[in-house]
Amino acid sequence: MKLKVDWKVNLKDKEVMEKVEEAAKKGLKEVVIAIANDVIKGSPVKTGHNKRSIDYKSTELEGSIYSTSGYGGFLETGTSKMPARPYFKPALDRNAKNLPKNIRAHL
Repeated sequence: MKLKVDWKVNLKDKEVMEKVEEAAKKGLKEVVIAIANDVIKGSPVKTGHNKRSIDYKSTELEGSIYSTSGYGGFLETGTSKMPARPYFKPALDRNAKNLPKNIRAHL
């Protein structure tokens, strides 16, 4: 799952633009961490391998949350032999709405 902050503003002051960009970076990082923590909590557990394989990155204005278990996507979407057990999408739905609030908090 990737998240990206993108906006268009007509600010002519370089200092103000830098502050807005820095606030966006910090706000995005907070949301990515919250989503990743929620994904870890919500991961279906049989052996715990998938839960331990969840990681995230937050660079500039992009964030990624992913599982390296090799089957995290199958847990999320299901297969012909296994029903879906979503844990990424619910975490995203619960936390993504906080991005604007987090950005405003850093301005």
